Amino acid sequence: MARTRPNETDEGKTVFDSDGNEVGVVTGFRGGKAYVDPDPGLAESVLATLGWSDIDEGDYALDQDDVEVVTDDEVRLK
Repeated sequence: MARTRPNETDEGKTVFDSDGNEVGVVTGFRGGKAYVDPDPGLAESVLATLGWSDIDEGDYALDQDDVEVVTDDEVRLK
């Protein structure tokens, strides 16, 4: 089921911009915001998928107003 607000279950999902370009991976959720690593390595992607990654200084907070839709597989931005 699609929704417009990211949550904790979205860790590991790939984030795409409005043109369909991959822009990163959701690495965590804190304080009501999803955080995106714009340049995840293979290890970071796997850890995020397993929910074992942690937000670090290279990750960016994703503003919920910028999210168009969250599906079972991805987060798509407006």
